[in-house]
Amino acid sequence: MQLIHRAADLNSGGRKVSVGIGMFDGVHLGHQQVLKQTLADARQHNGISLAITFDRHPNSIVAPAKAPKLIYSLPQKLREIERLGLDAILLIEFTREFSQQPGEQFVRDLARQLGHVYSVCVGNSFSFGHKRSGNVDLLKSLGAEIGFHVHGLAAVSLGGQVVSSTRIRERIAAGGLDAATQMLGRTYSISGKVTHGDKLGTKLGTPTANIDIAGLITPPNGVYAVQVRMGERLHPAVANLGMRPTLNDPNPTLRFEVHLLDFAGDLYERELEVSFAEFIRGEQKFATLDELKAQMSRDKDSARRIFG
Repeated sequence: MQLIHRAADLNSGGRKVSVGIGMFDGVHLGHQQVLKQTLADARQHNGISLAITFDRHPNSIVAPAKAPKLIYSLPQKLREIERLGLDAILLIEFTREFSQQPGEQFVRDLARQLGHVYSVCVGNSFSFGHKRSGNVDLLKSLGAEIGFHVHGLAAVSLGGQVVSSTRIRERIAAGGLDAATQMLGRTYSISGKVTHGDKLGTKLGTPTANIDIAGLITPPNGVYAVQVRMGERLHPAVANLGMRPTLNDPNPTLRFEVHLLDFAGDLYERELEVSFAEFIRGEQKFATLDELKAQMSRDKDSARRIFG
């Protein structure tokens, strides 16, 4: 798969290009419908399938106070798009300058740089360009002029409710991870790089990988049985998500710490994907570190029972 940052860098070999455009946070069932239509168009005409997405949520630039926490980190999003089988991803750096570009100019520049665009696939409520000046109607108007087909696909529904990134975030925050999994079309997981912590887990006999979750939506604080993807293998683990109240830190920060059961090795700087299996208990404050250590041992036993 090609990962490009400018449309002009696509190596299409002169073939027609089918394009799917969106933020694609979570790459949920609705996003998958857009991307699968893109892929189908390309295969039908022996063309190139191209997903176009952004390196950050547009609101982080145009309306920071309304910018949501994301379901997936950028590397995780790109991996899930790649797994759908698309030929290339155009990852656009969403800057203040880019946000000022009118929707019509964005489409015309894209068509010119890509060459022969066969189709553009989006959700039917998709909007783009400065002050949301672009929508499906504009795409159809430009498509009739320039010569490309437009798919404005209706939202996917489950149980009578529309699948959306907003709903998935709401369910994750409320602890409805089964519902999030259904809307994602895959087990809900958090992916992030292992960073250096304070090694408290090692001192307490339970070494943990401290995973960077900056900017991500998270489930309720507590202890979870989880599985960590390492290559093609899922490794059983126990995770603590919370503020570590036992430490009485005057400036606590949310931590996501994962202990891989029966594992020894260096995980620093590796990106780990952690899928949630079962909630074990809520966050607690213990009177002493010894009490915390004893509870951590019980948590590991609970995780082992869950995983058999």
